[in-house]
Amino acid sequence: MASGVAPAFAADGPISIGTRRELFVDRFLIEKLDSVSLQLQHPQPAGTALKFDQPWEGQVSGYVTVIHDGDLYRMYYRGRPLTGYGDNDPRSQEVTCYAESRDGITFTRPKLGLISFGGNKDNNAILADVGHVTHNFAPFLDSRPGVPASERFKAVGGSSESGLIAYVSEDGIRFRKLQDKPIITGGAFDSQNNVLWSDHEQCYVCFFRTFKNGVRWITRTTSTDFLTWTPAVDMTFGDAPNEHLYTNQTVAYFRAPHIYIGTAARFWPGRRSLSDEQVAALQLDAPVNYGGLKLESSDAVLLTSRGGNRYDRTFLESLVRPGADLKNWTARSNYPARGIVPTGPTEMSIYVQRHYGQPTHYLQRLTFRTDGLAAVHAGYQPGELVTKPVTFEGRQLTLNMSSSAAGGVFVEIQDAAGRPIPGFTLAECHELNTDDLARAVSWKNGSDVSTLAGKPIRLRFRLKDADLFALQFVK
Repeated sequence: MASGVAPAFAADGPISIGTRRELFVDRFLIEKLDSVSLQLQHPQPAGTALKFDQPWEGQVSGYVTVIHDGDLYRMYYRGRPLTGYGDNDPRSQEVTCYAESRDGITFTRPKLGLISFGGNKDNNAILADVGHVTHNFAPFLDSRPGVPASERFKAVGGSSESGLIAYVSEDGIRFRKLQDKPIITGGAFDSQNNVLWSDHEQCYVCFFRTFKNGVRWITRTTSTDFLTWTPAVDMTFGDAPNEHLYTNQTVAYFRAPHIYIGTAARFWPGRRSLSDEQVAALQLDAPVNYGGLKLESSDAVLLTSRGGNRYDRTFLESLVRPGADLKNWTARSNYPARGIVPTGPTEMSIYVQRHYGQPTHYLQRLTFRTDGLAAVHAGYQPGELVTKPVTFEGRQLTLNMSSSAAGGVFVEIQDAAGRPIPGFTLAECHELNTDDLARAVSWKNGSDVSTLAGKPIRLRFRLKDADLFALQFVK
């Protein structure tokens, strides 16, 4: 269980949350839990987003990125039709591919006419013949204020030999190399290396692959201009065990960008799950498959960070399991794409590779409730949560919550010492018996809390048969 305060926030005094949305994905706001628990939520399968079945794609297509850009969802991934060659061997015919969607549910491949494969350009490839860059090309939408339109999209890709090479694009399809010299060196980089612009830290942050004592690790560096980067520092994980995190897939969460969310692939080298009989039935040793599928297994876990070189692994259990399909109990299956995107008024989606290294390889969409990666949960017997002292701005407190018909939530506002504030006591609160993404809390005298803005307060929640996902003070 991870604990502690991220270095980007003051450790002493009340926590200033302003009008930020705060998710219960860690213990950052939590002072005390009594007969309630902080629980990881699990996404629900929502169909196939894309099958990797085109001649230029293949069984080891991978390192997927999904970006929500206005009314368009953009997907980027590696195509690698020939698996019998090394990562740097041009005979593997690696390319970077692009697909798009208007709803984040069904993706199509536009015929872009940019790259020739098999004698024609009727494909969705956007990059080829640039060395190891196509192996792990990782774009992001640059949200930095004032970024030139010609560099609205940025990307990195490369290896330990080349370093990470920077690319930029105006339209998200036609990328050009920013400079010949790598922008980041000194890493292993044999994974998907991800960059984001952080409004919270006012810099670019790159999370990239290294090794530490033989374990696949995540290391971080920052930059204010995307070209010059600070000395790299290894990420820490509190008291969590050292595990092979093959990808980090870290993003600034779209509804609370001060919180970084990683849907990381957890790799178990040498952990075989399938019997010889199951391997034979699945024909995993067939030459058409990626070698060694039967020898290892993988799942996905949740990482969070609030800045600095600290990941919280509040939940050590799996976020996404291999499931009942035996084809997913194989090496490098179940790797999430980078991206958590809204796909409906009350839902958001992630995407996970299934059947990796096999002819049936595909990308599955899975859905969460909006903000619903984790929750403070109470069963039928009531329990309570009390926050650390905080200060806020705004006029109303809103909750993302869900209760049963029998359950509900009450809220009390206390002073920093834990004394109930008259007018905002538990007894004066109107019960929230509902399922809502932004339900305003009210007391006998109404919902206006602006007289307490800027003052140190605590929030006390009493829950019964309910889940609390997030809170936000609003103006």
